[in-house]
Formats: sequence, C-alpha cells, structure tokens
Amino acid sequence: MANFLYVIVKMIAVIHDMIMTWNDSFETVFSDKELHFLVIGFLGMGMLFVIYPLFKLLSENHVLVIAWIYVFTVIIVIVFAIEIGQGITGTGTMDFDDIVAGVAGFMAMFIAFVVVRAVVLGIFRLIRSLFDGGSGRSKGRRRRNDYDDYDDYDY
Repeated sequence: MANFLYVIVKMIAVIHDMIMTWNDSFETVFSDKELHFLVIGFLGMGMLFVIYPLFKLLSENHVLVIAWIYVFTVIIVIVFAIEIGQGITGTGTMDFDDIVAGVAGFMAMFIAFVVVRAVVLGIFRLIRSLFDGGSGRSKGRRRRNDYDDYDDYDY
C-alpha cells in the first residue's frame, strides 16, 4: 500500500511539473493561488461529470452504496487528518499503518452491518411472504403501477 501511495505522489509531482511548464511557457503567468483555483476547479468539475451520472444511476435502488462512498471518503480524510495532526503536535507517531488500520476497522464494521442488515431484511421478507400467501406484497395494499389499468374516462 505504501508503494501505491508513492506511485500516486510521483504521478502528482509529474503532473505538477507539467502544469508549471505550461504556466511558464505562456505569456500570462498565473500565481500559485490562481493555478490552484483553476486546477482544482477543473478537477472538481471533471469528477462531478463522472460521479453525478453514477450516483443518479445508483440512487434508484442503491442509496446505501452512495452513503458508503460518502462515508468512506470522509473516513479517508479523517484518518489522514488525525495522522498529520499527530505528526505536527507530537501526540503520537505519524504512521501509515495507523491509517490502514483505521480504514480496515471501518470496512470490517461496515461488512458486519451489511451482513446483519441482510439477515434482518431476509427474515422480514420471509415473514411477509408467509402472511401474503407468497405473493410478495401485503394484501389490500396497492402499488402505484396497479392503477395503470384505470384511466380518468372510466368514471
């Protein structure tokens, strides 16, 4: 995992050097703040154009996946912030293994949650199907699509 992070840092350094070369080769030289504004702005919009359709697709039946992606992202930021804070304040050792352990803890607890949730939902569906006569839905309750057979002119 540490090698993976070094590869990412190296890629970022190469991209940084390319951007600085482009900046120096144009007549208009952007300041560091202006470059951060432009690069992060374009990066954010590029990510938005990829993530938005994916979340739109997932939002129909997979809200838990969207929540997991959000929480996982926040967890990554938090564990890095904790380790950086420990390194700056000297209250602990700044160690990559701590980051891995924290993320692994979240993943283990999330997997346990998913398993328990699946078992509980399975039990509820089993009980519901026993009382519904195997139809999969409650008697007397109608779905929105059940009204498609009627039109306004029948009344």
